[in-house]
Amino acid sequence: MNIDTLNDWKRSHDCGGLRAEDEGKEALLMGWVNSRRDLGNLIFIDLRDRDGITQIVFDPQKESKCHEKAHILRNEWVIAVKGKVVRRLNGQENKNMATGDIELIATELKILNKTEVPPFQIDGAVDASETLRLKYRYLELRRPKIFQNFKRRHLMAVSIRDYLNERGFLEVETPILTKSTPEGARDYLVPSRVNKGTFFALPQSPQLFKQLLMVAGFEKYYQIVRCFRDEDLRADRQPEFTQVDLEMSFVNEDDVMDIFEGMVRRLFKEILDVDIVNPVPRIEYIEAMDRYGSDKPDTRFGLELKNISDIVSGCEFKVFKETVGNGGIVKGINVKGAANNFSRKIIDELAAYAAEFGAKGLAWIKITDGPWQSPIAKFLNENEQKSIEKVFDAAPNDLILLVADKQKIVNQALGALRLNIAARLELVAKDNYSFLWVTKFPLMEYNEEEGRFQAMHHPFTSPLIEDMPMLDSNTGKVRARAYDLILNGVEIGGGSIRIHDTMMQERIFNLLGISKEEADIKFGFLLEALKYGAPPHGGMAIGFDRLAAIMSGADSIREVIAFPKTSSASCLMTNAPSSVDEAQLKELGLSIR
Repeated sequence: MNIDTLNDWKRSHDCGGLRAEDEGKEALLMGWVNSRRDLGNLIFIDLRDRDGITQIVFDPQKESKCHEKAHILRNEWVIAVKGKVVRRLNGQENKNMATGDIELIATELKILNKTEVPPFQIDGAVDASETLRLKYRYLELRRPKIFQNFKRRHLMAVSIRDYLNERGFLEVETPILTKSTPEGARDYLVPSRVNKGTFFALPQSPQLFKQLLMVAGFEKYYQIVRCFRDEDLRADRQPEFTQVDLEMSFVNEDDVMDIFEGMVRRLFKEILDVDIVNPVPRIEYIEAMDRYGSDKPDTRFGLELKNISDIVSGCEFKVFKETVGNGGIVKGINVKGAANNFSRKIIDELAAYAAEFGAKGLAWIKITDGPWQSPIAKFLNENEQKSIEKVFDAAPNDLILLVADKQKIVNQALGALRLNIAARLELVAKDNYSFLWVTKFPLMEYNEEEGRFQAMHHPFTSPLIEDMPMLDSNTGKVRARAYDLILNGVEIGGGSIRIHDTMMQERIFNLLGISKEEADIKFGFLLEALKYGAPPHGGMAIGFDRLAAIMSGADSIREVIAFPKTSSASCLMTNAPSSVDEAQLKELGLSIR
């Protein structure tokens, strides 16, 4: 079969553009055969491009040569069709298609390309494995639903740029080839051919460069930027990702948060026509951990944690009494009105799940009109039981779940448990968007394995002014001028007010166990810049892929990244990473052991 050429054929409409008011017009469409129905006398083709689908009719009574040629068409062939727009017969309209009131009666057909049988069906249900779909990602991207994700992602970027441009921000590109300054995740390294034995690193973020732009007096910078982290990929992570990055001079926390909050509010209104609560609620880190057991709490449902340590500190239940006596805590959640939904088997499953987060056990209480149903009831007297019921606002058919351990373990186990239970009981709708600011994080956290403090966010975060006197005497209690934006239990962004003077930066490095020599090697250019009149400044970055996934209703960020990697950081389509030949290695002064 010969492939036709376009010559002077020009597309007149896209496949989603024709309407009833176009009846009688001549049209020329191009696209892929989405589906084909051969009724012998009539052949129907649904022709698809990125903008929609139009039904094409090949009628031998109207154009016999065109009808004869259409017999060989198959799904995903690329064709061009000339024809006349007509109204569909009464009752045969398709209300599920934007073009469902019309069809195109074909008069000429060109076959622009044929295809081998695709490895999976493009039109219809997703019935292929993710491995196969990633290998043939360009075919997966043909699906209209997937394309809509990328159209929405594009419109999000346009909205963000418009919003920031209107507010005087400059979009500035920062280097992709930069200096290796590993802090947390590993850097991706790029060997230098010109300077053999030395390496560039791909940036984990533009953090240092955007601070340098503030030293340079740019005042308001932003960038929709690619970032890279060579880390073991947990769920829904990618080695290369995109973030909306922003930095401002002469500001405090409120200034930065207000800009981002306004940006997100405009984004959701323009893209989804959703109004976000104004203002977005704010809670401090310590309150978030106390109430939800998480620094990124999902606030679309209750199940808040309650502390009963003072009530059970003298009870007869040995586990509770000894835990509190040894400096631990006892906390729990009340699953309101759902005790009948949880059999002993399900409660055992919940206990096993909590154990994954360090809990050594899960005590449970079913509230009834009479005595408690609980293995621990006999160890708690009447006053203790009534006090517990009061704390949890308990009523018949409530299920109270309790964990006793160190504070960190209790919070993380119950924090995970409340999410598990919310999913089991389907307590939240997918199109419910709940935003929250979490502020005043600890500046540092102690790493027991390494025996030193490490930065909670990064080492350039400024401590709260009122906590600075504790830097040396009570380092672990010092709070940071840091803030995270949470959406539906997902951290979509975070930032801080930065350290802008050399002496404070050197002091923080010292507390983090970073010697002056190491600091000079890794960050010497920043420390030098801070000596030349750095303004007070702060900023924030939002994970653009994650936000696009949430706004698209996607289950994974892979659905909004054109060519994503697998969980092993490989590309099944291109087989990257791959080996290189010996000559390339020799040019770089490298050898592989």
